[in-house]
Amino acid sequence: MNNKPPVQARFVQIKSALLDQIERGEMHPGDKVLSENQLAVSFSVSRMTARRALTELVTEGILARSQGVGTFVSDSRPMSSILEIRSIDDEIIQRGHRYSNKVLGVDTIHASERQRVWLGIAAHSLVFRTKVVHMENGLAIQLEDRLVNPALAPQYIEQDFTHTTANHYLSKVAPLTQADHSVEAILPNKALAQILDPSPV
Repeated sequence: MNNKPPVQARFVQIKSALLDQIERGEMHPGDKVLSENQLAVSFSVSRMTARRALTELVTEGILARSQGVGTFVSDSRPMSSILEIRSIDDEIIQRGHRYSNKVLGVDTIHASERQRVWLGIAAHSLVFRTKVVHMENGLAIQLEDRLVNPALAPQYIEQDFTHTTANHYLSKVAPLTQADHSVEAILPNKALAQILDPSPV
């Protein structure tokens, strides 16, 4: 008979221990947590078990992982699942922080071949394009470069995006029913680095 505790119980034990440390204030947002190897040794489990515990906490928004740097405690109010497609201003305000933005451009452009495929529109079609920098407590945290099919939101270009977000407006006039979501890490060019300059404003 195998008396060893099941793998699930062990990774849940690690999750509970980390959550207890956060709730007791022993770890704060931004603090780095132990690595997979360190947790594996500390709890006498395999590295795979430790990885599962960290991965689940990252998925739940409790921890945040930075490739090549480590895993850190997230803000005390984790962001919602990306599947909820919530507006970034709501996310920031619910964390108790101050939201602001800077509109960089509101234009009508000819869709490129790649953009045409993304939007499922005919070649040489016109599309709306907005570029907005979203800020949290005066720090730029996101550059939103959005393309919108005019057939679905013909008055999009007329909105004042200093007073509403594109997400709020589109949720009213063209509610999302299906989405593809992809994430890619890139190095910023000079122009993007200046836009996302961490200096507070």
